[in-house]
Amino acid sequence: MRLVLDAEAVNALLDPRHPAERKVRRAMEAARRLGREVAIATGTLAELYRGAGRNQALDALLARESGDGLLLRDTDRALARLIGALLSEAGASSAFFADAHPVAVAIEAGGGVVQTADPGDLGDPVLPDRDGASGRRAQHS
Repeated sequence: MRLVLDAEAVNALLDPRHPAERKVRRAMEAARRLGREVAIATGTLAELYRGAGRNQALDALLARESGDGLLLRDTDRALARLIGALLSEAGASSAFFADAHPVAVAIEAGGGVVQTADPGDLGDPVLPDRDGASGRRAQHS
């Protein structure tokens, strides 16, 4: 099981005044205490790199958290196929590509929690089971 941060969760970490910042940090601490991976899909980072000052803050955050075992999950062919399957099963357009990344990173680990600061952003997509059968619902916190 894996805790995966979406773009809004990372945004919360970048701004100590963000209303969800403490919630995201507590979720990360709990995952680490339980020996669970904390991950960010590198596709998610594309939503966050938006200019020199912001890039620097994001890179500093990633450097600090990588010391605590943060997993940055690159999109390879297997993950791309899973993301495509998620979008297909949910009947979703490519507009949901970025939202599907963290869900796929959780699924490939056998399950997990997608931590977000904006639960409405993820919606409630129908997800394929690991063997490709559909019917499970995404769970997010």
